[in-house]
Amino acid sequence: MSFIIDKEELKPGLIIFRRGDVAHKNWYCRIKMPKADRYKTVSLKTADRHEARERAFDIDADVRFRIKHEVPVFDKPFCDVAKEYVQMQEARATMEEISHERVRKIESVIRAQLNPYVGNIQISLIGQDRWANYPAWRRQHGKGTIREQVSDSTIKFEMGIFSAIMTYAIKKRYIPADRKFEGRPNFKTMRRDAFSLEEYRALHTRGRAWVKAADKSSTLWYRTVAYNFVLIMCNTGMRPPEARNLRWRDISYGKDKDGRNVVILSVRGKDKARQLVAPPSVGEYLERIRSISKAKEPDDPVFTTWEGQSNVSLYKFLIRDLLTQTKLREGPSGTPRSTYSFRHTYATFRLSEGVDVYFLAQQMGTSVKMIEDHYGHVNAVKHADRVLHGMGSWESLPEDENKPDNSKSGKAGAARTGTARRQTKKDKT
Repeated sequence: MSFIIDKEELKPGLIIFRRGDVAHKNWYCRIKMPKADRYKTVSLKTADRHEARERAFDIDADVRFRIKHEVPVFDKPFCDVAKEYVQMQEARATMEEISHERVRKIESVIRAQLNPYVGNIQISLIGQDRWANYPAWRRQHGKGTIREQVSDSTIKFEMGIFSAIMTYAIKKRYIPADRKFEGRPNFKTMRRDAFSLEEYRALHTRGRAWVKAADKSSTLWYRTVAYNFVLIMCNTGMRPPEARNLRWRDISYGKDKDGRNVVILSVRGKDKARQLVAPPSVGEYLERIRSISKAKEPDDPVFTTWEGQSNVSLYKFLIRDLLTQTKLREGPSGTPRSTYSFRHTYATFRLSEGVDVYFLAQQMGTSVKMIEDHYGHVNAVKHADRVLHGMGSWESLPEDENKPDNSKSGKAGAARTGTARRQTKKDKT
Protein backbone atom coordinates (compact mmCIF):
# COMPACT_ATOMS: atom_id res chain seq x y z
CA MET A 1 0.00 0.00 0.00
CA SER A 2 1.41 3.42 -0.99
CA PHE A 3 0.64 5.06 2.36
CA ILE A 4 2.77 2.50 4.30
CA ILE A 5 6.32 3.75 4.96
CA ASP A 6 9.20 2.63 7.20
CA LYS A 7 7.79 -0.91 7.26
CA GLU A 8 9.53 -3.43 9.52
CA GLU A 9 8.60 -7.10 9.80
CA LEU A 10 8.87 -8.29 13.42
CA LYS A 11 7.92 -11.88 12.54
CA PRO A 12 5.85 -13.60 9.85
CA GLY A 13 2.39 -12.01 9.86
CA LEU A 14 3.37 -9.08 12.14
CA ILE A 15 4.74 -5.75 10.88
CA ILE A 16 5.06 -2.22 12.22
CA PHE A 17 4.92 0.81 9.94
CA ARG A 18 4.30 4.51 9.70
CA ARG A 19 1.70 6.16 7.50
CA GLY A 20 2.69 8.58 4.80
CA ASP A 21 -0.77 10.16 4.59
CA VAL A 22 -0.77 11.64 8.12
CA ALA A 23 1.25 14.43 9.73
CA HIS A 24 2.27 12.61 12.92
CA LYS A 25 5.11 10.05 13.18
CA ASN A 26 3.35 7.45 15.32
CA TRP A 27 3.73 3.75 14.53
CA TYR A 28 1.06 1.22 13.60
CA CYS A 29 1.11 -2.57 13.61
CA ARG A 30 -0.64 -4.95 11.26
CA ILE A 31 -1.37 -8.57 12.21
CA LYS A 32 -2.45 -11.25 9.76
CA MET A 33 -5.26 -13.43 11.06
CA PRO A 34 -4.33 -17.15 11.10
CA LYS A 35 -6.05 -19.21 8.40
CA ALA A 36 -7.83 -16.14 7.01
CA ASP A 37 -7.15 -13.51 4.37
CA ARG A 38 -7.74 -10.71 6.85
CA TYR A 39 -5.62 -8.24 8.84
CA LYS A 40 -6.04 -6.30 12.05
CA THR A 41 -4.41 -2.85 12.12
CA VAL A 42 -3.87 -1.01 15.41
CA SER A 43 -2.39 2.41 16.18
CA LEU A 44 0.50 2.00 18.65
CA LYS A 45 0.28 5.66 19.75
CA THR A 46 4.03 6.14 19.98
CA ALA A 47 6.71 7.59 17.70
CA ASP A 48 9.48 5.55 19.41
CA ARG A 49 10.46 2.50 17.34
CA HIS A 50 11.61 0.38 20.33
CA GLU A 51 8.38 1.04 22.27
CA ALA A 52 6.36 0.37 19.12
CA ARG A 53 7.95 -3.08 18.76
CA GLU A 54 7.05 -4.01 22.36
CA ARG A 55 3.46 -2.83 21.99
CA ALA A 56 3.09 -4.69 18.70
CA PHE A 57 4.18 -7.98 20.32
CA ASP A 58 1.73 -7.39 23.20
CA ILE A 59 -1.15 -6.81 20.79
CA ASP A 60 -0.17 -9.87 18.76
CA ALA A 61 -0.25 -11.99 21.93
CA ASP A 62 -3.68 -10.60 22.85
CA VAL A 63 -5.05 -11.42 19.38
CA ARG A 64 -3.81 -15.01 19.58
CA PHE A 65 -5.30 -15.39 23.06
CA ARG A 66 -8.64 -14.17 21.73
CA ILE A 67 -8.55 -16.59 18.81
CA LYS A 68 -7.67 -19.53 21.10
CA HIS A 69 -10.53 -18.75 23.51
CA GLU A 70 -13.03 -17.86 20.75
CA VAL A 71 -13.26 -14.23 21.79
CA PRO A 72 -13.95 -11.84 18.87
CA VAL A 73 -10.83 -10.12 17.62
CA PHE A 74 -12.57 -7.26 15.85
CA ASP A 75 -14.72 -4.85 17.83
CA LYS A 76 -18.35 -4.45 16.86
CA PRO A 77 -20.20 -1.14 17.08
CA PHE A 78 -23.14 -1.04 19.47
CA CYS A 79 -25.65 -0.87 16.59
CA ASP A 80 -24.45 -4.22 15.19
CA VAL A 81 -24.68 -5.92 18.57
CA ALA A 82 -28.14 -4.39 19.11
CA LYS A 83 -29.22 -5.79 15.74
CA GLU A 84 -28.07 -9.26 16.80
CA TYR A 85 -29.94 -8.83 20.08
CA VAL A 86 -33.18 -8.00 18.23
CA GLN A 87 -32.76 -11.08 16.03
CA MET A 88 -32.37 -13.19 19.15
CA GLN A 89 -35.55 -11.65 20.59
CA GLU A 90 -37.41 -12.32 17.33
CA ALA A 91 -36.44 -15.98 17.61
CA ARG A 92 -37.83 -16.02 21.16
CA ALA A 93 -41.06 -14.47 19.92
CA THR A 94 -41.36 -17.17 17.25
CA MET A 95 -41.07 -19.74 20.05
CA GLU A 96 -43.79 -17.77 21.92
CA GLU A 97 -41.47 -17.02 24.84
CA ILE A 98 -42.21 -13.31 24.46
CA SER A 99 -44.73 -11.35 22.37
CA HIS A 100 -44.01 -9.88 18.95
CA GLU A 101 -45.24 -6.55 20.35
CA ARG A 102 -42.41 -6.69 22.89
CA VAL A 103 -39.88 -7.15 20.09
CA ARG A 104 -41.32 -4.15 18.23
CA LYS A 105 -40.96 -2.00 21.34
CA ILE A 106 -37.34 -3.09 21.81
CA GLU A 107 -36.54 -2.40 18.18
CA SER A 108 -38.20 1.02 18.39
CA VAL A 109 -36.17 2.05 21.46
CA ILE A 110 -32.93 0.93 19.80
CA ARG A 111 -33.68 2.76 16.57
CA ALA A 112 -35.03 5.99 18.06
CA GLN A 113 -32.91 6.38 21.21
CA LEU A 114 -30.00 3.99 21.81
CA ASN A 115 -28.48 4.08 18.33
CA PRO A 116 -28.42 7.91 18.21
CA TYR A 117 -26.78 7.81 21.65
CA VAL A 118 -24.10 5.10 21.24
CA GLY A 119 -24.86 3.30 17.97
CA ASN A 120 -21.56 4.00 16.23
CA ILE A 121 -19.37 3.52 19.31
CA GLN A 122 -17.41 0.28 19.59
CA ILE A 123 -19.11 -1.96 22.12
CA SER A 124 -15.86 -2.40 24.05
CA LEU A 125 -15.60 1.37 24.61
CA ILE A 126 -19.01 1.76 26.25
CA GLY A 127 -18.57 2.02 29.99
CA GLN A 128 -20.34 3.03 33.17
CA ASP A 129 -20.09 6.72 32.31
CA ARG A 130 -22.20 6.27 29.18
CA TRP A 131 -24.73 4.38 31.26
CA ALA A 132 -24.86 7.03 33.99
CA ASN A 133 -25.19 9.92 31.53
CA TYR A 134 -28.11 8.44 29.59
CA PRO A 135 -30.95 10.06 31.64
CA ALA A 136 -29.50 13.55 31.14
CA TRP A 137 -28.96 12.94 27.40
CA ARG A 138 -32.47 11.52 27.00
CA ARG A 139 -34.15 14.44 28.73
CA GLN A 140 -32.13 16.94 26.75
CA HIS A 141 -33.16 15.40 23.45
CA GLY A 142 -36.76 14.73 24.47
CA LYS A 143 -39.23 13.38 21.93
CA GLY A 144 -39.06 14.29 18.28
CA THR A 145 -38.12 17.76 17.06
CA ILE A 146 -39.71 19.69 19.92
CA ARG A 147 -38.34 19.05 23.37
CA GLU A 148 -40.86 17.53 25.71
CA GLN A 149 -40.58 16.13 29.17
CA VAL A 150 -39.68 12.44 29.22
CA SER A 151 -40.96 10.43 32.17
CA ASP A 152 -38.67 8.51 34.50
CA SER A 153 -40.52 5.28 33.70
CA THR A 154 -39.76 5.72 29.99
CA ILE A 155 -36.07 6.30 30.69
CA LYS A 156 -35.91 3.28 33.01
CA PHE A 157 -37.53 1.07 30.36
CA GLU A 158 -35.01 2.21 27.74
CA MET A 159 -32.09 1.70 30.11
CA GLY A 160 -33.32 -1.82 30.78
CA ILE A 161 -32.94 -2.56 27.07
CA PHE A 162 -29.54 -0.82 27.03
CA SER A 163 -28.36 -3.05 29.89
CA ALA A 164 -29.78 -6.20 28.28
CA ILE A 165 -27.81 -5.55 25.08
CA MET A 166 -24.58 -5.14 27.04
CA THR A 167 -25.29 -8.37 28.95
CA TYR A 168 -25.88 -10.10 25.60
CA ALA A 169 -22.49 -8.78 24.39
CA ILE A 170 -20.82 -10.29 27.46
CA LYS A 171 -22.44 -13.68 26.81
CA LYS A 172 -21.21 -13.53 23.21
CA ARG A 173 -17.74 -12.64 24.52
CA TYR A 174 -17.67 -9.39 22.58
CA ILE A 175 -16.69 -7.62 25.80
CA PRO A 176 -15.33 -8.79 29.17
CA ALA A 177 -17.69 -9.43 32.09
CA ASP A 178 -16.50 -6.36 33.98
CA ARG A 179 -18.22 -4.17 31.35
CA LYS A 180 -21.61 -5.09 32.76
CA PHE A 181 -23.49 -2.03 34.00
CA GLU A 182 -23.79 -1.77 37.76
CA GLY A 183 -27.14 -0.74 39.25
CA ARG A 184 -29.13 2.14 37.86
CA PRO A 185 -28.34 5.84 38.14
CA ASN A 186 -30.23 7.50 40.98
CA PHE A 187 -31.99 10.38 39.31
CA LYS A 188 -34.60 12.39 41.11
CA THR A 189 -38.15 11.81 39.96
CA MET A 190 -39.28 14.83 38.00
CA ARG A 191 -42.50 16.41 39.21
CA ARG A 192 -45.06 16.63 36.46
CA ASP A 193 -45.56 20.21 35.28
CA ALA A 194 -49.28 20.64 35.85
CA PHE A 195 -50.98 24.03 35.68
CA SER A 196 -51.86 25.72 38.93
CA LEU A 197 -55.44 26.92 39.38
CA GLU A 198 -54.36 30.51 38.63
CA GLU A 199 -52.50 29.37 35.49
CA TYR A 200 -55.48 27.36 34.35
CA ARG A 201 -57.77 30.36 34.76
CA ALA A 202 -55.33 32.48 32.76
CA LEU A 203 -55.23 29.81 30.05
CA HIS A 204 -59.03 29.68 30.04
CA THR A 205 -59.40 33.45 29.73
CA ARG A 206 -56.68 33.83 27.12
CA GLY A 207 -58.06 30.90 25.17
CA ARG A 208 -61.38 32.62 24.55
CA ALA A 209 -59.64 35.80 23.35
CA TRP A 210 -57.25 33.71 21.23
CA VAL A 211 -60.20 32.07 19.44
CA LYS A 212 -61.95 35.40 18.80
CA ALA A 213 -58.75 36.91 17.38
CA ALA A 214 -58.63 34.40 14.49
CA ASP A 215 -58.42 36.25 11.14
CA LYS A 216 -59.41 33.40 8.81
CA SER A 217 -62.22 30.86 8.85
CA SER A 218 -59.79 27.93 8.94
CA THR A 219 -57.84 29.53 11.80
CA LEU A 220 -61.09 30.15 13.70
CA TRP A 221 -62.05 26.49 13.22
CA TYR A 222 -58.71 25.12 14.41
CA ARG A 223 -58.49 27.44 17.40
CA THR A 224 -62.04 26.60 18.48
CA VAL A 225 -61.33 22.87 18.36
CA ALA A 226 -57.92 23.20 20.03
CA TYR A 227 -59.34 25.36 22.83
CA ASN A 228 -62.11 22.88 23.57
CA PHE A 229 -59.61 20.02 23.30
CA VAL A 230 -57.63 21.64 26.14
CA LEU A 231 -60.78 21.91 28.29
CA ILE A 232 -61.70 18.27 27.61
CA MET A 233 -58.22 17.00 28.48
CA CYS A 234 -58.06 19.02 31.72
CA ASN A 235 -61.47 17.72 32.77
CA THR A 236 -61.03 14.02 31.92
CA GLY A 237 -57.36 13.10 32.51
CA MET A 238 -57.20 11.27 29.18
CA ARG A 239 -53.81 10.36 27.77
CA PRO A 240 -53.04 11.88 24.35
CA PRO A 241 -53.11 8.45 22.60
CA GLU A 242 -56.55 7.82 24.12
CA ALA A 243 -57.78 11.17 22.81
CA ARG A 244 -56.37 10.33 19.38
CA ASN A 245 -58.34 7.06 19.36
CA LEU A 246 -61.61 8.57 20.64
CA ARG A 247 -64.61 8.10 18.32
CA TRP A 248 -68.10 9.61 18.57
CA ARG A 249 -69.52 6.17 19.35
CA ASP A 250 -67.28 6.08 22.44
CA ILE A 251 -69.26 8.90 24.07
CA SER A 252 -72.42 8.21 26.07
CA TYR A 253 -74.36 9.86 28.85
CA GLY A 254 -75.64 8.52 32.15
CA LYS A 255 -76.38 9.37 35.76
CA ASP A 256 -74.55 8.70 38.98
CA LYS A 257 -76.15 6.96 41.97
CA ASP A 258 -77.68 10.27 43.09
CA GLY A 259 -79.22 11.01 39.70
CA ARG A 260 -76.70 13.60 38.53
CA ASN A 261 -75.76 13.71 34.84
CA VAL A 262 -72.33 12.39 33.84
CA VAL A 263 -70.50 11.91 30.55
CA ILE A 264 -69.06 8.42 29.99
CA LEU A 265 -66.07 7.98 27.68
CA SER A 266 -64.83 4.59 26.50
CA VAL A 267 -61.15 5.22 25.83
CA ARG A 268 -58.43 3.03 24.35
CA GLY A 269 -54.67 3.40 24.46
CA LYS A 270 -52.18 1.10 22.75
CA ASP A 271 -53.23 -2.06 24.54
CA LYS A 272 -55.93 -1.39 27.13
CA ALA A 273 -59.47 -0.03 27.15
CA ARG A 274 -61.39 1.49 30.03
CA GLN A 275 -64.28 3.78 30.86
CA LEU A 276 -63.91 7.13 32.55
CA VAL A 277 -66.55 9.56 33.77
CA ALA A 278 -66.61 13.31 33.30
CA PRO A 279 -68.82 16.23 34.34
CA PRO A 280 -71.60 17.54 32.03
CA SER A 281 -69.35 20.45 30.97
CA VAL A 282 -67.23 17.95 29.00
CA GLY A 283 -70.35 17.04 27.03
CA GLU A 284 -70.75 20.72 26.15
CA TYR A 285 -67.14 20.97 24.96
CA LEU A 286 -67.61 17.85 22.82
CA GLU A 287 -70.80 19.21 21.28
CA ARG A 288 -69.00 22.44 20.33
CA ILE A 289 -66.54 20.35 18.36
CA ARG A 290 -69.23 18.13 16.80
CA SER A 291 -71.22 21.17 15.65
CA ILE A 292 -68.37 22.36 13.39
CA SER A 293 -66.76 19.01 12.51
CA LYS A 294 -66.94 17.46 9.06
CA ALA A 295 -66.63 14.00 10.66
CA LYS A 296 -69.76 13.25 12.70
CA GLU A 297 -70.45 9.57 12.01
CA PRO A 298 -70.22 7.13 14.97
CA ASP A 299 -66.91 5.67 13.75
CA ASP A 300 -65.35 9.04 12.92
CA PRO A 301 -62.61 10.43 15.18
CA VAL A 302 -63.57 13.24 17.54
CA PHE A 303 -60.38 15.24 17.08
CA THR A 304 -59.81 15.87 13.38
CA THR A 305 -58.32 18.24 10.86
CA TRP A 306 -60.43 20.87 9.13
CA GLU A 307 -60.94 18.38 6.30
CA GLY A 308 -62.28 15.72 8.67
CA GLN A 309 -59.22 13.46 8.91
CA SER A 310 -57.78 12.21 12.20
CA ASN A 311 -55.46 14.85 13.69
CA VAL A 312 -52.36 12.85 14.60
CA SER A 313 -50.54 15.78 16.23
CA LEU A 314 -53.54 16.70 18.42
CA TYR A 315 -53.10 20.41 17.63
CA LYS A 316 -49.56 20.44 19.08
CA PHE A 317 -48.45 23.63 17.36
CA LEU A 318 -51.70 25.46 18.07
CA ILE A 319 -51.48 24.57 21.75
CA ARG A 320 -47.83 25.62 21.83
CA ASP A 321 -48.86 28.98 20.37
CA LEU A 322 -51.62 29.39 22.98
CA LEU A 323 -49.27 28.49 25.84
CA THR A 324 -46.62 30.87 24.52
CA GLN A 325 -49.07 33.75 24.28
CA THR A 326 -50.26 33.04 27.82
CA LYS A 327 -46.61 32.83 28.99
CA LEU A 328 -47.25 29.30 30.23
CA ARG A 329 -45.12 27.41 27.73
CA GLU A 330 -42.55 26.43 30.37
CA GLY A 331 -43.43 24.97 33.75
CA PRO A 332 -41.70 25.54 37.11
CA SER A 333 -38.96 23.03 36.18
CA GLY A 334 -38.09 25.02 33.06
CA THR A 335 -39.19 22.18 30.80
CA PRO A 336 -41.57 22.99 27.92
CA ARG A 337 -45.06 21.76 28.75
CA SER A 338 -46.69 19.15 26.55
CA THR A 339 -50.21 17.83 26.05
CA TYR A 340 -49.54 15.45 28.93
CA SER A 341 -49.51 18.50 31.23
CA PHE A 342 -53.31 18.63 30.93
CA ARG A 343 -53.52 15.10 32.34
CA HIS A 344 -51.25 16.08 35.21
CA THR A 345 -53.41 19.16 35.83
CA TYR A 346 -56.45 16.93 36.10
CA ALA A 347 -54.75 14.64 38.63
CA THR A 348 -53.51 17.56 40.72
CA PHE A 349 -56.93 19.25 40.86
CA ARG A 350 -58.75 16.03 41.72
CA LEU A 351 -56.35 15.19 44.55
CA SER A 352 -56.60 18.72 45.93
CA GLU A 353 -60.38 18.29 46.00
CA GLY A 354 -59.99 15.17 48.15
CA VAL A 355 -60.67 12.40 45.62
CA ASP A 356 -59.49 9.04 46.96
CA VAL A 357 -56.24 7.96 45.30
CA TYR A 358 -57.66 4.49 44.54
CA PHE A 359 -60.64 5.89 42.59
CA LEU A 360 -58.42 8.41 40.83
CA ALA A 361 -56.03 5.64 39.74
CA GLN A 362 -58.97 3.71 38.27
CA GLN A 363 -60.29 6.80 36.51
CA MET A 364 -56.89 7.60 34.99
CA GLY A 365 -56.01 4.01 34.09
CA THR A 366 -52.85 3.91 36.18
CA SER A 367 -51.58 2.55 39.49
CA VAL A 368 -51.96 3.93 42.99
CA LYS A 369 -48.16 3.87 43.26
CA MET A 370 -47.79 6.09 40.21
CA ILE A 371 -50.25 8.59 41.68
CA GLU A 372 -48.41 8.58 45.01
CA ASP A 373 -44.97 8.84 43.39
CA HIS A 374 -45.78 11.76 41.13
CA TYR A 375 -48.44 13.66 43.05
CA GLY A 376 -47.51 13.10 46.69
CA HIS A 377 -46.81 16.83 47.06
CA VAL A 378 -50.54 17.51 46.60
CA ASN A 379 -51.46 15.43 49.62
CA ALA A 380 -49.12 17.42 51.86
CA VAL A 381 -51.08 20.60 51.10
CA LYS A 382 -54.46 18.89 51.22
CA HIS A 383 -53.77 17.53 54.70
CA ALA A 384 -52.01 20.63 56.03
CA ASP A 385 -54.40 20.76 58.99
CA ARG A 386 -53.25 17.33 60.11
CA VAL A 387 -49.60 17.89 59.35
CA LEU A 388 -49.48 21.20 61.27
CA HIS A 389 -51.75 20.15 64.12
CA GLY A 390 -50.30 21.18 67.50
CA MET A 391 -47.64 23.49 66.10
CA GLY A 392 -47.25 26.98 67.52
CA SER A 393 -49.30 29.75 65.85
CA TRP A 394 -51.43 27.14 64.06
CA GLU A 395 -55.14 27.56 64.76
CA SER A 396 -57.32 24.47 64.70
CA LEU A 397 -60.74 24.82 63.13
CA PRO A 398 -63.86 24.26 65.26
CA GLU A 399 -64.74 20.61 65.33
CA ASP A 400 -67.82 20.81 63.07
CA GLU A 401 -66.02 22.90 60.43
CA ASN A 402 -63.17 20.37 60.26
CA LYS A 403 -65.45 17.53 59.20
CA PRO A 404 -65.79 16.48 55.53
CA ASP A 405 -68.68 18.08 53.63
CA ASN A 406 -71.39 15.41 53.47
CA SER A 407 -73.94 17.65 51.80
CA LYS A 408 -75.32 16.91 48.39
CA SER A 409 -73.29 19.74 46.89
CA GLY A 410 -70.18 18.33 48.52
CA LYS A 411 -70.77 14.97 46.86
CA ALA A 412 -71.39 16.67 43.55
CA GLY A 413 -68.04 18.43 43.87
CA ALA A 414 -66.31 15.09 44.37
CA ALA A 415 -67.93 13.78 41.20
CA ARG A 416 -66.62 16.62 39.08
CA THR A 417 -63.17 18.05 38.47
CA GLY A 418 -62.14 21.10 40.44
CA THR A 419 -61.55 22.75 37.09
CA ALA A 420 -65.05 22.21 35.78
CA ARG A 421 -66.74 23.20 39.02
CA ARG A 422 -64.96 26.56 39.14
CA GLN A 423 -65.23 27.32 35.46
CA THR A 424 -68.53 26.00 34.13
CA LYS A 425 -70.30 29.32 34.54
CA LYS A 426 -67.42 31.29 33.07
CA ASP A 427 -66.60 29.34 29.93
CA LYS A 428 -69.88 29.72 28.04
CA THR A 429 -68.65 31.39 24.89
